[in-house]
Amino acid sequence: MSTRVIAPPRAGLWRQLRRGRVAAAALGLIALLGLASALSPFLLGQNPYDMAQLDVLDAEIPPLWSAGGDTRFPLGTDAQGRGMLGAMLFGTGISLTIGLAAVAIQALLGVAIGVLAGYRGGRLDGLLMRLADIQLSLSTLMIAIIALAIVQTVFGAERFGDLAVPLLVVVIGVAEWPHFARTVRGSVLAERAKDYVLAAEAMGLSPARIIWRHILPNVASPLIVVATLQVANAIMAEAALSFLGLGMPVSQPSLGALIRAGFELIFSGVWWIAVLPSLVLIVLILAINLIGDFLRDALNPKLERKS
Repeated sequence: MSTRVIAPPRAGLWRQLRRGRVAAAALGLIALLGLASALSPFLLGQNPYDMAQLDVLDAEIPPLWSAGGDTRFPLGTDAQGRGMLGAMLFGTGISLTIGLAAVAIQALLGVAIGVLAGYRGGRLDGLLMRLADIQLSLSTLMIAIIALAIVQTVFGAERFGDLAVPLLVVVIGVAEWPHFARTVRGSVLAERAKDYVLAAEAMGLSPARIIWRHILPNVASPLIVVATLQVANAIMAEAALSFLGLGMPVSQPSLGALIRAGFELIFSGVWWIAVLPSLVLIVLILAINLIGDFLRDALNPKLERKS
């Protein structure tokens, strides 16, 4: 008996995306932000993270449309004389990098644990899911605050700044794996009882081959949706940690660090340092969530698709 399985139809995904104007616009916006962030050193001709290129005399210049604006800085400057446009582009790139890398760690851990729990079952399943329950009972921010505070105390603020990106990636990635594990475990349990898996086992195929060649391709759809939404959660977690002073340093600010720096000055009339990065963060998270909602509907085989 053949063990080949036909996965849920996805051939019309691109066509649905073209017809879904909101999702297409969201995807285009994220691509535009990512491209602008990657090309910002060439577009701006200045690295806002290079302290040698900053001039304190340019600090707190308002946006161009406000009184006292400067054509060199269309969106104004922060307290260090860094142009807000360049800082937000670089910060968006850092936030996206941390979000994507953290979700990659979440996926590696969560998929491995979820597949093991769902396919093996029994006591191992119960043990792994209880560990997931314990992890979920602790908020990501609480785990990250404790871990990053310990690291910052041990290594010092300067060394912590050099390690901020990999530390944030690891901490956020390790703290959020249960979302992937539970999703995969439920999907694997459903696939485990199907005829094609029973036939593959009867043919003597190894569990590793059955999982890799047959089960995982059929649980990919919910994983894509979870991964998309988790990118938004990871970016929000990084922004919150940076706002609390446990994320990116002032010399290499992400969107959260920019908001924190501006929040201290917002009541003195320097509103743009906090407000503009906040708007970029809101738009970025909204766009990612819109794509996640689109993928959830488009990859759901139980939903009727219009021709």
